[in-house]
Amino acid sequence: MPTYTAPTRDTRFIVNEVLDLASYGNLPGFESATPDIIDTVIDEAGKFCAEVLQPINAVGDRQGCTRHEDGSVTTPDGFKEAFGQYVESGWGTIAQPEEFGGQGMPHVLGFAIEEYMGTANQAFAMYPGLTNGAVSAIIAAGSQEQKEKYLPKMIANEWLGTMNLTEPHCGTDLGLIRTKAEPQADGSYAITGTKIFISAGEHDLTENIIHLVLAKTPGAPDSSKGISLFIVPKVMVNDDGSLGDRNGVTCGSIEEKMGIHGNSTCVLNYDGAKGFLVGEENRGLAAMFVMMNAARLGVGIQGLAQAEVSYQNAVAYALDRRQGRALTGPAEPEAAADPIFVHPDVRRMLMDAKAFTEGMRALALWGALQVDLTHKAQTQEEREEADLIISLLTPVIKGYGTDKGYDIATNMQQVFGGHGYIQEWGMEQFVRDSRIAMIYEGTNGVQAMDLCGRKLARDGGKAIQAFFKTVDDEIAEARADETLGDIAKRLEKALGEQKAATMWFMQNAMKNPNDLGAGAHHYMHIMGIVTLGLMWLRMAKVAQQKLSGSPEDKAFYEAKLTTAAYFAERFLPDVGALRRKLEAGSGSMMALPEEAFATAA
Repeated sequence: MPTYTAPTRDTRFIVNEVLDLASYGNLPGFESATPDIIDTVIDEAGKFCAEVLQPINAVGDRQGCTRHEDGSVTTPDGFKEAFGQYVESGWGTIAQPEEFGGQGMPHVLGFAIEEYMGTANQAFAMYPGLTNGAVSAIIAAGSQEQKEKYLPKMIANEWLGTMNLTEPHCGTDLGLIRTKAEPQADGSYAITGTKIFISAGEHDLTENIIHLVLAKTPGAPDSSKGISLFIVPKVMVNDDGSLGDRNGVTCGSIEEKMGIHGNSTCVLNYDGAKGFLVGEENRGLAAMFVMMNAARLGVGIQGLAQAEVSYQNAVAYALDRRQGRALTGPAEPEAAADPIFVHPDVRRMLMDAKAFTEGMRALALWGALQVDLTHKAQTQEEREEADLIISLLTPVIKGYGTDKGYDIATNMQQVFGGHGYIQEWGMEQFVRDSRIAMIYEGTNGVQAMDLCGRKLARDGGKAIQAFFKTVDDEIAEARADETLGDIAKRLEKALGEQKAATMWFMQNAMKNPNDLGAGAHHYMHIMGIVTLGLMWLRMAKVAQQKLSGSPEDKAFYEAKLTTAAYFAERFLPDVGALRRKLEAGSGSMMALPEEAFATAA
């Protein structure tokens, strides 16, 4: 059976030493995030996830959720009890606003907890995870009455939330949705339609579920400009906050999925359900994007999470499993064979995983800091800069993070050989669970097009230029350093390739939009690699500073320097190849007629 230990030491290193969260103590919400508090939250969250959530992960995978004849759904054994402990401990309130019952601490800590939960039990983590996005959307676009009515219970996780976008005939192209919202005399709307792929759409964890639903009102434009957003409670909420009658929304079925079996992914049928408009009519997509962006960052963390847990188990297996001898001679002559850890190809896979997971953790937490600074930085200029950076990074964290997370999960399964394909070792579950992260909340092809088609050009390229300047400045500072110099020079070369790829888009995409579409996925990976390179340069700098003294955990910092060098040597050169693929354009890709793809008899 697989195991999990939360990487609390690495998280504390990033939060306290690389991000230096204590230095933001003058900002709202940061004043209580002292190093002692941070360490306590991280350590206790790690224990909860490892001791309570991880043991029921395989149970949820094997059992799945059960839909009953009345449309109710039962979650797997242990989920309801674990959720009760989660609520009682207040883990979901950490980064939520104090105004509605949250603890008001930085999102950085909230993201760390999300990682641990997703690593220990991704299916379980999805129940409260989407609620965070729903809360964000109501805060951004809801009325004060709606905030007061729904947010305290949602933030306390006494009620959970969902996001209802997809319909049987449409996913990415939301302008095609058919769910109708008919205005009623009391100011509410009657919602009628079918939504599919609704994560946590029905369950037994809470007494109410607050659905956020996209629908079209009569006469609305027949496009994405005609979409409105509605709050549709599973159970109606009375004016005094008590629960009333059951609303007209039911679970028609639970999807039979490849993975995340412990989460109830539902088909929801709305039959004149009472809904309440959020924000302005026909402006629902803008409000929903607040939730989608929060969810996309959460999904990027899921890519990291599945890579982390599969990596931990692969390391343990490689140290224990004996096959063959080291190429340089027997490592343990007294044994019948050496541990497979000695073989370079196994080391290659493990080092790739270590370099990605630790770099990606740094990127996710740096991204979380930008979310905080977007709202809490002292000056308007600082808030705008943070918003530019996190907007640019969101599709990279989601797209690159989940592409690589899946790659790492499959490589860690490979370390197990045939045993990795057998259910009892748990590796095949990690592969199956990680696969969905590349698909939902916008497929990774959509993320790439968002990055290249929208984010690069935003405000005349202001965001990407700010990113380039950040990397350039940190490279310049490190170039002359004896230890950091080689990493900095390799990152500088990769950044130069990214700049050239960006310029190629500027010169060609307007003339032939297919050139942008053909190269977008490559560019997303280019930016992912360069950004992780920046993270590794920062981590190496801190590690070197620590090693100049006499740190107690010297081996930890030495490993950081070695892994940073490995990333620079093994990941950064890929940027050049990706740039050449991008610059090949779309000619041969789009040249074949459709009939040429059919297999001849």
